[in-house]
Amino acid sequence: MHADHTSKIVGTVWGLLILNTLGSAGAQTIVPLPRSLIQMVTMGALVAAFTLALAVNIRLRIRPSAYVFLLTLLLVPSVISSANLEAGFGALFRCTRLALFVGTLWLLSRWWDGGLAFVRHHIRMYFAVLGSVAAGLVISPGAALPDLYGGRLVGALWPLTPPQIGQYAAVIIGLTVLLVLGRRVDRAGATLVIVPSLVLLALTHTRTATLGLFLGLALAIGSLILTSAAARRFFVWTVVIATVAAVGFASALQAWFLRGQSEENFSNLTGRAKVWDALLAAPRSTSEQLFGMGLGDKSFGGLPIDNSWLAVYNEQGLTGTAIVAAVILVLGGVALLRPPSLQRACAIFLISYCAIASYTEAGLGDASPYLLHLALAASLLAAPAAATPPSAPAVPRRRVPRWAKDRR
Repeated sequence: MHADHTSKIVGTVWGLLILNTLGSAGAQTIVPLPRSLIQMVTMGALVAAFTLALAVNIRLRIRPSAYVFLLTLLLVPSVISSANLEAGFGALFRCTRLALFVGTLWLLSRWWDGGLAFVRHHIRMYFAVLGSVAAGLVISPGAALPDLYGGRLVGALWPLTPPQIGQYAAVIIGLTVLLVLGRRVDRAGATLVIVPSLVLLALTHTRTATLGLFLGLALAIGSLILTSAAARRFFVWTVVIATVAAVGFASALQAWFLRGQSEENFSNLTGRAKVWDALLAAPRSTSEQLFGMGLGDKSFGGLPIDNSWLAVYNEQGLTGTAIVAAVILVLGGVALLRPPSLQRACAIFLISYCAIASYTEAGLGDASPYLLHLALAASLLAAPAAATPPSAPAVPRRRVPRWAKDRR
């Protein structure tokens, strides 16, 4: 199969994985979409992704990957806890989804060579998703900025919540900034991605995404300071601009950050702390402590958990929590051991962002955008595939006449 054709198929598979992780719960859209239809589309995207990945990698050639191996191990507590059906038959469905998701990543691992191809796939697909959000904002501002969410931006064409939109915007902004610093994209093209994404991020009023963006970029750019003059200049200018903004727009920034909440509501993380306390105080058997209650909708008592670690503990127990912690530690450790490079900086940004967001967002224990971000980091940290030396042309054997053989 031609290399360009294969690359397009691999990019399509990655886009289908992103479509699968968009979710089915969110704000009211302009045209009401039944949840069953949305689930059919997202699950169909995953099945199509696995089928295409299998078709393009029919010989099942995979590369060793500690990240995908740990995700495979995560299936064990997921299946053990879900088999009890305490979370209903939906738990087994989610296990199947996670298994297909991990299987697709194994098939794609053949093309994880430390290059930037998957970074470009990531940015293009999420920018297309943000394009649908912007289109919904233009078509119906009232539906895109509903009072139900306090005037925060939501998806009016596809049901996306403010934290989702903020996450997608923050991730592609960070990756695009790093590509500019590495001179892998021109500034005009980068501006077309960064500026609209910043506007959408500001309209979501998502604090987690904003903090993850700035802290993740600080760590990523810090890894390039010793080897990149552009990174040093960008860091200095960012510090200057941030200082001026903090002094001149302190009140406006504080109002945006608080989102009109009281100090008490802000201190308990918009009610999250109460759910966390109740989850930790709930009685559990030894089996439930070790393997959890089964894959669910990341809620407890009808309220969202909004913490990856507690969600994993609730659904996959201490075993799942240990595996997820190993994922972060292994990827972070490998990133620290790699020599400075643009790929390493992008991986550091993604790992840092996911680690920061895990405190107030769930998703590290199931098929989600966060696992895709970490998969992208794993692909960037993979060692380049060894080049196969060209085989020497065969030298034709010289035919020996029969009379010469007789003389021998």
